[in-house]
Amino acid sequence: MVAVVVARTGRELQRYSGQHRLVVGCIPYRLKGSIEALGIDNALEVLVISAQRKGKGMLFPKGGWELDEKIQEAALRETIEEAGVLGTIGNELGKWCFKSKGNDAYYEGHMFPLLVTEELDQWPEKDIRQRCWVSAAKAKESCQYGWMREALDLLVTRLESTN
Repeated sequence: MVAVVVARTGRELQRYSGQHRLVVGCIPYRLKGSIEALGIDNALEVLVISAQRKGKGMLFPKGGWELDEKIQEAALRETIEEAGVLGTIGNELGKWCFKSKGNDAYYEGHMFPLLVTEELDQWPEKDIRQRCWVSAAKAKESCQYGWMREALDLLVTRLESTN
């Protein structure tokens, strides 16, 4: 049986905190082995996706948190829509306030770690995004958003401290 996932569209149900649109996302990751044995740099891979606009680099999946969703549900939905992966979501990494690079809008972003258990062959944004497994260091180089790089640093610190 194949599940069909349809991306949500529109902004009618978007959550706001004051003037800041609330966005949520995940840092999808997998471990190639034990962090203790291999070290975090060799054990950890994260999944980055291409931005919708050409030349805007790679990033982690994120999008609007809607009124009919819990925060983790929204983060999972956005990750499925944009990156086509499923997994186990962890505790929130943090909250960041940032200004859009494309306009003068301000956002409040929440990020979660997602231990990937399944990669889908078909997902809503497959035709407009590419996904790529990379090291945390490579993700930091290619991600244009400072707040996402900070979230990645927090994930690395969390994973190192649990081993």
